[in-house]
Amino acid sequence: MKISSSTENAAVNAIPATRSGQGTGPANASARGKSAVDLSATARNLASLQNSDNDVNLDRVHEIRDAIAAGQLKVNPSQIADSLLVSVRELLK
Repeated sequence: MKISSSTENAAVNAIPATRSGQGTGPANASARGKSAVDLSATARNLASLQNSDNDVNLDRVHEIRDAIAAGQLKVNPSQIADSLLVSVRELLK
């Protein structure tokens, strides 16, 4: 599995192209509608998380990779299940 960072978000960064024959002046902007998008606080927070350079702890990834390669990785299914339940409860709030 390859984990890569993407800095493009089509939903947030998409700007519709103007058609030929349409100007970009204020009169035409009002005819086409609003030219700016107001994002909610949640959308801004998600966008800032996506652009974060600290979203992956590379030292921890290397530790886990080495433990898997050495056959020493111990998985605690109860702890994983408990953490998943906590995450789901938070999402459902």
